[in-house]
Amino acid sequence: MVEEIMVKLFAEKYENAVKALNTLEEALNTEYSSFVQDASIQRFEYTTEAVWKCLQSYLKEYEGILCASPKACMREAKKITLMDDEAVKLALEMIDDRNLTSHTYHEEVAEMIFKLLPLYSLLMKNILNKIKPGI
Repeated sequence: MVEEIMVKLFAEKYENAVKALNTLEEALNTEYSSFVQDASIQRFEYTTEAVWKCLQSYLKEYEGILCASPKACMREAKKITLMDDEAVKLALEMIDDRNLTSHTYHEEVAEMIFKLLPLYSLLMKNILNKIKPGI
């Protein structure tokens, strides 16, 4: 019974992460404007949050691994070969960039991060594809 609930919770987190990622991709596929940049960064923030929490749930439910922070989860994902060295390095940079965007606003930083969003979006899509539940 508890296992069924945990599997269902993971599936819900997975669906939420996919929906969040879809909104980010929608913004990235929209003609550029400063408004689109700001919207994309906002969507990046909540998508990153949804994806790492989904990964956290996967690691706990299917691998028996507990991790309390986004960076710890990315490092644990490497240990079980969900990500290689390059992907983990990018994931850790993504978490740092997410933290930069959510705590303060600097136009130069926003522009730099906006340029990286397609790469981050692909990374998050790859993570989600590797942990996709059998729903």
